[in-house]
Amino acid sequence: MHRIFSTSVASVYPHYVAKAERRGRTRAEVDEIICWLTGFDEATLRRHLDEETTFEDFFAAAELHPNASLITGSVCGVKVQEIEDPLMRKIRYLDKLVEELTRTRPMEKILRGSTRVGQPDGASPSTTP
Repeated sequence: MHRIFSTSVASVYPHYVAKAERRGRTRAEVDEIICWLTGFDEATLRRHLDEETTFEDFFAAAELHPNASLITGSVCGVKVQEIEDPLMRKIRYLDKLVEELTRTRPMEKILRGSTRVGQPDGASPSTTP
């Protein structure tokens, strides 16, 4: 078992936020990415952070977005799509999404063309009531 599996998401989360903020992105955008990937709403994400849930339990409770398999590319020199361990692949998906955010990639592309969190399928943020 890899050490990161028993690490709390709350201990890594501030690093995700700091990395994003250094590049002019926001905590809200980091949260949006996490919620998109995991299927959690904001309250559930906060609860996991407050309870210091481990990555193993965090992703066990998550319902991964159907488009998560479209996340490809390298993180730390390893292609995420080639990672065999399912839990490690999910953790690296999250790392890759945060990395894309810090490279100022448009949110629509980061979310693999799917609607933004809280938007019904097919609705754009500007057309939602």
